[in-house]
Amino acid sequence: MAEEPSYDLVILGSGSTAFAAALRAQELGKTAVLIEERTTGGTCVNRGCLPSKNLIEAARIVHEASHPRYPGLKPAKLEFDFEQLIAQKDEIIRDYRRKKYESLVGGKIAIEHGHAEFLDPQTIIVNGQKLRGARILIATGSRPVIPDIEGLDRVPYLTSDLLTSDEPSELRSLPRSLIIIGGGYIALELGQMFRRFGARVTILEQSAKLLPRGFEPEVGPTIQQIFAEEGIDVVTGARALSVERLDDGVRVLARVGGEGRAFCAEKLLVATGRRPNTDRLALERAGVAADESGQIIVNEYLQTSVPHIFAAGDVIGAQRGSQMATPVGSHDGGIAAHNALAVGPMRTVDHRVIPRAIFTDPQVATVGLTEEEARKAGHRCWCGLVPMSLVPRAGIIRDARGFIKMVADVQTGEVLGVTMVGHNAGEVIHEAAMALRFRAKLDDFVDLLHVYPTMAEALKIAAISRRKNPAKLSCCAE
Repeated sequence: MAEEPSYDLVILGSGSTAFAAALRAQELGKTAVLIEERTTGGTCVNRGCLPSKNLIEAARIVHEASHPRYPGLKPAKLEFDFEQLIAQKDEIIRDYRRKKYESLVGGKIAIEHGHAEFLDPQTIIVNGQKLRGARILIATGSRPVIPDIEGLDRVPYLTSDLLTSDEPSELRSLPRSLIIIGGGYIALELGQMFRRFGARVTILEQSAKLLPRGFEPEVGPTIQQIFAEEGIDVVTGARALSVERLDDGVRVLARVGGEGRAFCAEKLLVATGRRPNTDRLALERAGVAADESGQIIVNEYLQTSVPHIFAAGDVIGAQRGSQMATPVGSHDGGIAAHNALAVGPMRTVDHRVIPRAIFTDPQVATVGLTEEEARKAGHRCWCGLVPMSLVPRAGIIRDARGFIKMVADVQTGEVLGVTMVGHNAGEVIHEAAMALRFRAKLDDFVDLLHVYPTMAEALKIAAISRRKNPAKLSCCAE
């Protein structure tokens, strides 16, 4: 009988979390094997962050050509070929996947393709083959949540996987119209993108407003107003009841304000969140504990209920204050591998400072606590909200949409959280993240010299507003 292959670290998954762990294992002189059921590289590179941001930027160029912000610039209709845009997206993704993932396999890192399940606490079975690991890391990521809506199982629909590369679910033709069930970051990013490419877009959000959880209350209404100006129909308080197939598309029946309303479009996109990929791993055979939502329960070292089995990335969901985000998984994957394989003290995870961004236009970016979260944590808060119209750079480039909000502790002046809706907010938020990491105070933002004029100056202006009215100051004045 052939001997079962054995590795120092068996990793379920091949996304950013998994590869970070494999590379750390290699640095430690250990062997690792990745097991991937779909495409090497996982969600982010193949069907998430990279392909969506590529096409969102293309849509922005199309939109700005026909909607110039400057008097004297005349609108121009920029012709585009959607199929060619998809082709260039695929080319970029293949190149990135080859350079950043596939080329790293070899030497002490191996990869196996197929569905993986636990056979026992030390053994994984894939394609009928048993793989044994002294240590095991679960990093299988997440997938779209499919809600229980009558008729959905009989109607063709899209998920966030529509922008995948080299997989059958890839969307290659531009829909004339689109209904999106859900109002989270995926719905907002893709909704605006498709609208800017020319599709008629309707977003159905069950909550009373967009982004009701985890964001400042001013964010949702601001984005909804911007979307309305672009012709995106956002219907809040809309609970989808049923869907049915039509000859030329789909119809969604929803309850809105106590009344039934029907919405029709060529395509339907379901974007109601994501869930950990843990339900088909046979965790019970290994004794690994998960909660009712499928999140694997871990301690501060990313150990599961079985000490030699670790978990990181989307599979732990909100455990230990984590978030489903590529950089979080990549960061934690390295820590998990270190704790599994290195000699010496184990490292704890720290999810206190996690910057986030939604790539709408303008972008939404946030880090730290919201006002509500800070008060619930026991802080006496000062909160300053400054409209982008008071940021010189925003006025100069004629894009004053949005605001910046800063949350600080009244007694210590420590900045606890920052939210920004505005041009390049996803870039600016990193200054705030670094400040929170080192527990900076309002005066630290005020005293820091900022390049003029930049969007990052919004942070300084927000901090200044604690004691002065920024509308009454000259440029760069403190």
